[in-house]
Amino acid sequence: MVRAAGVLKLAALVTAFLFAVFLTFQLLETNMDFDLSSIMLRAQPANDVPTKPSVVRHKCGISKSCPPKHFAFKMASGAASVVGPKMCLEDKILMSAVKNNVGRGLNIALVDAKTGQGGKTASFDLWAGDVAPFIKFLNEIEDGTIVLIASFDDSSTKLTVEARKLIADLGSSEIHNLGFRDNWIFVGGKGIKTKSPFEQHLKNNAETNKFEGWPEVLEMEGCIPQRQD
Repeated sequence: MVRAAGVLKLAALVTAFLFAVFLTFQLLETNMDFDLSSIMLRAQPANDVPTKPSVVRHKCGISKSCPPKHFAFKMASGAASVVGPKMCLEDKILMSAVKNNVGRGLNIALVDAKTGQGGKTASFDLWAGDVAPFIKFLNEIEDGTIVLIASFDDSSTKLTVEARKLIADLGSSEIHNLGFRDNWIFVGGKGIKTKSPFEQHLKNNAETNKFEGWPEVLEMEGCIPQRQD
């Protein structure tokens, strides 16, 4: 009986020893795999480490860079009667609510077509104001001037036939269709010989308006050719 108990005890010790040896090899194998993996990672050339592509920012935040001898621009019309329009050219903000130089009606900025330097900016209330100062401003624009115009709230109530013709002479195709609380943005030039490709017009329509009583904001970007002569 005693001898049998001794045999069982020995068998238990041998089993425990073998189990301990098995666990030791398992741990060694795991650690070896971990260490080898770490060494392999450290041994990789720096060029093999994946990196995120850098994001390139273009002037005024437009989607792609402009070719040489072009000016980058981005602009937006006003949002209802709450947020004023914004105009950017060559990474410089010409007009915005932050600059406190926009207002109800038509907002206009003048830029030298040769240098891209910003000039006069003004806003004209064409709902409750007088159109005469706006007509005077348009008549005084010099040839070779880039003209950016954006609407805010209503810009057509006081807009006369004479004023519309002066804007059409700057290259606008839509100015004669501009109605009550329409949204409109435009880039043209004094002395332009053709119609401008930079123009957007959205009618005030109760069925499609994004804001109650006003259409959604218009945004436009592009590259304006520099005047060479």
